[in-house]
Amino acid sequence: MVCDHFLSGPVGRPAEAIHEGWTILAALAASTNRIELGQLVMCVSFRSPALLAKMAVTADGVSGGRLVLGLGAGWYDPEYLAFGFPTDHRVDRFEEALQIIGALLRGERLTFAGRYHQTRDAVLLPPPERPIPILVAGNRPRMLRLTARYADAWNTAWFGLPDKRLGQRLANMHAALEAESRDPATLRRTVGMDSELTDPDQTVDELARVIDAYERLGIDDLIVGLQPSTQPALDRLARAIDIRRH
Repeated sequence: MVCDHFLSGPVGRPAEAIHEGWTILAALAASTNRIELGQLVMCVSFRSPALLAKMAVTADGVSGGRLVLGLGAGWYDPEYLAFGFPTDHRVDRFEEALQIIGALLRGERLTFAGRYHQTRDAVLLPPPERPIPILVAGNRPRMLRLTARYADAWNTAWFGLPDKRLGQRLANMHAALEAESRDPATLRRTVGMDSELTDPDQTVDELARVIDAYERLGIDDLIVGLQPSTQPALDRLARAIDIRRH
């Protein structure tokens, strides 16, 4: 998973360096063979919806069909202001973008006249080779409703051990699915998990049990934030996964 920011860092602190997300993902698509690739998440404010759909089909083709298209409404005002993007009505813009992107990824020819986005007889050529799944990240009521209406997967983040806050978010998502008369089994649930994998007080066995706890909640995928992002940390996570398999 890659993120999509032009400036990075905690709010109120100087910006940190970060590379552009689609370019990094394209490099990963060309240099890997098996792993699933995605974004957490692409900001629909930064590129037109039809262009985003075109880029998704291209990256999916390069990867051999391994892309999950993660989408979000955006939030970090400093990068909007620095790069000249409007900050108003972000969720309204996001809803229109979802309608355009979803239709184009289904191989439809689309004319769309919205308040913020327009297309005229748009079509993706070459067409999508498969249904590219759309993942939406969000927790507020309207974002949950849009997820239930348009998305194939949902992400909420960031957590350590599963807690009451996660339980409430899962319940809110379930309610949104019911409001849309959608079978909850049709939505893939993903959770971003922070993990201090070098904590000397946490054994590999304990890390495996944390993963077990998420599975018992019906989480389909964990997106683990490796801290630190090093090979030993990755090896530690791999050992925890291997324990669970055996």
